[in-house]
Amino acid sequence: MMKMSVIIPTWNEAENIKELIPYLKKYGGEFISEIIVADGGSSDDTCQLAAGLGAIVLRSKVKSRAHQLNLGASQAKANTLYFVHADTRPVQSFAEDLQIAVVKGYKAGCFRYRFDSDTFLLKVNSWFTRFNGLFSGGGDQTLFISRDFFNTLGGYDTKYCLMEDFELVKRIKRRTKFYIVPKTMTVSARKYRDNSWLRVQVVNLYVFVMFHLGMAPEKLKKSYSTLLSNGSSS
Repeated sequence: MMKMSVIIPTWNEAENIKELIPYLKKYGGEFISEIIVADGGSSDDTCQLAAGLGAIVLRSKVKSRAHQLNLGASQAKANTLYFVHADTRPVQSFAEDLQIAVVKGYKAGCFRYRFDSDTFLLKVNSWFTRFNGLFSGGGDQTLFISRDFFNTLGGYDTKYCLMEDFELVKRIKRRTKFYIVPKTMTVSARKYRDNSWLRVQVVNLYVFVMFHLGMAPEKLKKSYSTLLSNGSSS
């Protein structure tokens, strides 16, 4: 049976953590070997809540999702790694879905998603996540990957404090087929609520294009944080 280590990068995610960890345990059941919270220096109760809910809490010296995710992966014991953002909610069948994907021979993949909002632009945005193209593989879609394959790839590139998820998936796709599980999970639209809906779409597209054109990671992050009021990397 496939066993997974769930790895959650956090920074001031107390409200989400107290919901997400019980949710994962309830629906992940015996498939989950451990839940690892890799924290980037939270000033709220994220770490205390996570530990109280039975998660392994690791404190990263660097507030950066790439660093935090690599730290979590380095301590993981299961044969499959499952990276989950704190403000996402996988489908209730996620553990069985990933078991099926692994049995079929897929080394890495993600889910489709929809936002917890009825805004038209976000419906259009989420519609594209069903396709295995340039826009697939963002961290909000979660990511499952064989631990051995992850280690072979060298993990997340810590030069990227933004777009680290797409950069890793880009390397995955060079080596194997990337699988989009045909089920839809839920993602928070909080970033879009904190900024104008259209503005976030435009900024995301700008950063995405600049990433593919080879803009330096630090410039990507600076542009994103300057243009959005909630440009945190975790």
